[in-house]
Amino acid sequence: MASITTNPINLSINRSRFSSLYLSPNRISPNFVTLQTRSLLPPASPLSFSPLPEIRKSSVELSGKALRFSGWSQHLRRRDSAEYSVPAAAAADADGSEIEISDGVAKPFKSFGERFPWLITGFFFFMWYFLNVIFNILNKKVYNYFPYPYFVSVVHLLVGVVYCLVSWSVGLPKRAPINKELLALLTPVAFCHALGHVMSNVSFAAVAVSFTHTIKALEPFFNAAASQFVLGQQIPLSLWLSLAPVVIGVSMASLTELSFNWTGFISAMISNISFTYRSIYSKKAMTGMDSTNLYAYISIIALAFCIPPAILIEGPRLMQYGFSDAIAKVGLYKFLSDLFWIGMFYHLYNQLATNTLERVAPLTHAVGNVLKRVFVIGFSIVVFGNRISTQTGIGTAIAIAGVAIYSLIKANMEEQKRKAASTPAS
Repeated sequence: MASITTNPINLSINRSRFSSLYLSPNRISPNFVTLQTRSLLPPASPLSFSPLPEIRKSSVELSGKALRFSGWSQHLRRRDSAEYSVPAAAAADADGSEIEISDGVAKPFKSFGERFPWLITGFFFFMWYFLNVIFNILNKKVYNYFPYPYFVSVVHLLVGVVYCLVSWSVGLPKRAPINKELLALLTPVAFCHALGHVMSNVSFAAVAVSFTHTIKALEPFFNAAASQFVLGQQIPLSLWLSLAPVVIGVSMASLTELSFNWTGFISAMISNISFTYRSIYSKKAMTGMDSTNLYAYISIIALAFCIPPAILIEGPRLMQYGFSDAIAKVGLYKFLSDLFWIGMFYHLYNQLATNTLERVAPLTHAVGNVLKRVFVIGFSIVVFGNRISTQTGIGTAIAIAGVAIYSLIKANMEEQKRKAASTPAS
C-alpha cells in the first residue's frame, strides 16, 4: 500500500495582509470555514486503497466582529474596526510607525508629550517666566557697572544670532530658505524690533526695572490706537474702557516713582510705539515659515540695524574707559560671562514665548503674559530692594489689572472670530 505524505499549510499571519482580507460569501460560508491539507502525491492505484490518516483541521471562524483562529489567543478585527490582533508585545505598522500592544490589542504609540500635554505646556510657561525673570535681573546688574545700553543691546542680538547659526549648522532646526521678497517684508519688522529693543534697554539702564515694566504696560493702548487709526479697524468700546485703568495706573505710578527720569520714561514710551508698529508690519509679513526660523532672520536683520548707533553713540567712550572700568570692577571673566548669559537668556525667553503661544489658546497666553509682568516686577523689587511709594504700588496694581481685563476681552473676541470663521455657513 502506498503511503500518503501530507504537507501542512503554513499560515503566516501578518497584520498588513489581514487588514485587507475579504472573504466572498459565494465561496465561503459566512459562519464556519474548514481548511484541510491536500495530498501532494498522485492518487494511488484504483485497485489498492488505504484509509486516510486522521488530519488535524485548522479552522477559521468568522463572527460578526472578529476572526478567530484555532491555536491563537488573540483576535483580529475586520477592516471596519480599529483593532487588530498581533502575537507580539510590540510591533511596527506598515508605514513604519510604532504601535503599542495592550491585552493583545494594537494601539498607536503615544509619545510622552501626547500623553501628558498639560505637563509640557506647564513646563513651557515655567521656563518662559524663569528665563524672563533671570534676564531682567542679570541685565540690570550689568547696567549697574556697565551703563552702555546700545552696546548691550548688540550683545543680546549677537549671542542669539550665533545660537541660531550653530543650530542651523547641525540641522536643529533646518534652515528655511529666504528670498528678496521675504527679506523686503521682514526688514520693517526687524527695524521696529531693533528700535524697541534698544529703547527698552535704555530705559532699563536709566530707571528701576519695575518702573520700566509699568510703563510698558501701556503697550496695549498703543496697539489699540494703531489698529483704530492706522489699520482702520473698529475697536469696540469695551476695549477702550478696559484701557482706562492702564493709563490711570501708569500715570499714578509715574508721578511718585522714586527712580523717575525723563530718559527712562520717554525711551520706554518709544519702545511701546516701536513694538506696536512691529505688530502691524508682522501682520503684513505673514509667511508660511516656522516661528523659530522667522525669529532667527528677524534677529539677524535687527542686529545689522543696532550696530551703527552703538558704534556712533557709545563707541568712543567704550574704547576710552568703558571696557576698562567694567573689567576693573568685576574682572574680565565675569564681565564676558555676564554679557554672554544675558544674550542667551534674552534669545531663549523670546523663543519660548513664541513656542508657548503656539501651544495654547490666545486667552491662556494673554493671561500668562500679564502674570509674567507681575512676576518680573515683583522679583525685581525683591532682588534690588527698590523702594516704592504707596501711590506707585497702587498705580502699578491698577495698570496690571487693566492690562489683564483688556487681554481677556481681546482674547475672547479673537476666539469668537476664529469660531465664526471655522463654522460652515448654513
